[in-house]
Order: sequence, then C-alpha cells, then structure tokens
Amino acid sequence: MNLSKIGLATMLRHASSFAALLIVAQPGFTAPVADAHWHHSAMALFPAIEAIDDAQLAPATKTALALRRKRIQQCNEAPRCTVMAARWTPEEVNALAATARSSETQDDIRRQLRGLNNILDVYGLGVPPRVPEIDGPPPGRSATTGMPANVENALWLTVAARADPSSRLDPSIGLALALLDASGRDEAAAYEPLDARFNADAFAKARQIDWRQYRYSAIIIPGVGPDDLKTPLSARGKLNVRMAAERLAQGLAPFVIFSGSNVHPRGTHFVEAFEMRKALIERYGVAPDRIIVEPYARHTTTNLRNATRRLIALGAPLDKDALIVTNPEQSRYIEGAEFYERNKTELGYQPGKIGSRLSANDLVFRPSTASAKIDPMDPLDP
Repeated sequence: MNLSKIGLATMLRHASSFAALLIVAQPGFTAPVADAHWHHSAMALFPAIEAIDDAQLAPATKTALALRRKRIQQCNEAPRCTVMAARWTPEEVNALAATARSSETQDDIRRQLRGLNNILDVYGLGVPPRVPEIDGPPPGRSATTGMPANVENALWLTVAARADPSSRLDPSIGLALALLDASGRDEAAAYEPLDARFNADAFAKARQIDWRQYRYSAIIIPGVGPDDLKTPLSARGKLNVRMAAERLAQGLAPFVIFSGSNVHPRGTHFVEAFEMRKALIERYGVAPDRIIVEPYARHTTTNLRNATRRLIALGAPLDKDALIVTNPEQSRYIEGAEFYERNKTELGYQPGKIGSRLSANDLVFRPSTASAKIDPMDPLDP
C-alpha cells in the first residue's frame, strides 16, 4: 500500500478504535483485549487489508468471508488442516481485492494477501523462506504433528486472541500474526511507533529546514554487520560512521539516515542503525537531531527503500537527491547490474535511481515514491 496515500480518516478511525479498546472495561461491561504489538504488526504487514471497512462490504463478500471462517473452524484446530484452510485461494484474493475502488488499492490487497499466504507457508507449513540463513521460524519440528515447532503454540494463541481487532476481518490474519509471534519474529513492528520513539528530534528539526540550503536531502548510510555475536559495530560500520560525520561536517545535508537491523550474524542482538547512531554521537559529537534511524532493513535493497520511506515521512523533497555513503565494495554493488536485477525481482521496482559516482564511497541517489509500497513477502521487513 502506498503509505503516502492512506486516507487520514481511515488512519484516525483505526487509531481511535484501537485506543478505545485499550481502556479497561468497567464492571458490568465486556471488551475485547487489544494487543498493541499485533496492531503494529498488522498495520506494517497488511495496511490495505486492515483499512477495509467490513461493515461496508457487499453481501456476497461477507458470505465468502463467512465460508472461509466455517472452513477454518471445521478443522477443529488440527494444525495442518487449519493452516491450509486459512490460505487464500486465487478466487478469494480477487474477490476481496474487487471491494477496493482504485486499481492501486486492489493491487495492494492482492500483494498483501499473497504475503499472508507466504507467512502461512513458511511459518506454518515449513516452506523455506526467501533467505533461510537469516529468516524463518526457529529450527525443529513437532514430534506429534511434524509441523514447525511453534505451530501448536500459535494455534493456542490464535484461539485466545479471536476477538483481537487486528484479526477482525478474517481468522487468517490472526493466525499469521500468531505464527510470527510464537516464532519470536517480531521484526516488522519491533520499534513502532518508530519516528515518535527514536526520530522525534530530527522530525522536529525538519519542520524548520530550508531544504534549498543543502545539496542533498540526507546522507544514507547502510549497515554492515559484524561476523560474530559479540561485536556491536563492525570495522566497516565504523568506517561508514566516520564518513557520515565528515559529510555532515561539510554541510552536504541536514540529516544522516542510518539503515540496518539486527541481521548479521543470525541471532545477534545488535541493531546496525542504533549502533551507528550511538557511535556518531559518542565518537564525533553529532547532535541527535541530525540523525534518523531506520532499524528494519535486512538487505541492501531495503536499506534504500526504507531510507526513502523515512524521507517521505520526514517531508523531504523527493525531487532532491540524497547521497549514499558506504565502503567501496558495497558502493560498487549498489551501482551494479546485479543490484538492479535484485530490486526488480525482490521488490518489483527500483527504490530510486542511482546517479553519478562522486568517489569510491559516494553515490548520488534520487528516491522514488514506489518505495512506499508494502512488501509482506518479506514479513520481517515489509
């Protein structure tokens, strides 16, 4: 879904209903319990689906959804049957997409339902994820069902959370959220609300910025993970931080965007974006209001995509270039044909246009609004 085009009324409706559900019920009243983590996860993975007003659906669509619920209930919580029944058929995908008015939103719904099916496949049926070295559920299978180890726990969690508003439209949403939750894969919403929690100073500063005074809208610094679990920031990460300090000191841009999650090696607790931010402040004395963190990117493709999303949220002019600064090896990769093809294959678009090379470390980058589209085929970084 194009995040820059979500209607304000829709967002306010979801925010107000969620806030209302957090209020403790008074004696004599009952209220569903709302899980803030599930709410943020659902909005990160399935924003177009969550925006559907089920009260306004056509009778035929309501009937189709009722048949889906019946199909899932008939499994009596048997693991494989339940996961298979929760998958969306092509006909069901098209039927729900047809409820949207615009072709863009219809495409968003189709893409997000395909992503939902992918979560069910990988975390419920044991299909290998796109990058098995760093993604997917914990290793191991249940001795009784042969399913991935956490499926039974996820089913219990789904039953307990049937009334959660995040899964109000269809049980498959709650099951997908529960499968990720039971597997400990909360990366898609681990830092929400991101900008209010971690970027508030920079966003406040941006409201006072005259963007015309700067050559670039931001310095984009992708993360480079270490090779072991004990090292917070790799040597190449330290190089990138030093170059960020130099480019800021030169007055090239008002902000630096650090992008990178806790990815390499698998199991690390160190988040690349946060570690680089910490180093820039402590080692170079850069003010926090010059720094924007993007702690979700798990690949170089999404380093650029997610940095563009932060520029959109910041209100930066997208007709102004940004500057990608990184070590020579990664910089060459970003400029190359392999990276172009990988964006096309994995994202379905280019997150922006790679411009001229200024040095072995510096590439000009013109961000694209296509980066706002959600990609739940990568459920840890949609």
